Amino acid sequence: MLIGDNISQILRKRNIKPYKLAKELDVDVSGLYKILRNENRNPTVNTLIKIADYLDITLDELVGR
Repeated sequence: MLIGDNISQILRKRNIKPYKLAKELDVDVSGLYKILRNENRNPTVNTLIKIADYLDITLDELVGR
């Protein structure tokens, strides 16, 4: 499973809208959508850490490992 697919699945399960996540994390909304659509297959580690921390999961869980 690709990173974006896994993050999208987690967000759906937790009923979190991507734009809300982007706002909460102070990250670029269009950049987050690119990650979720797997257009950006190499998001920065800092962005992944922010997402994992917000969701209270490990990076391994975030990337589906």
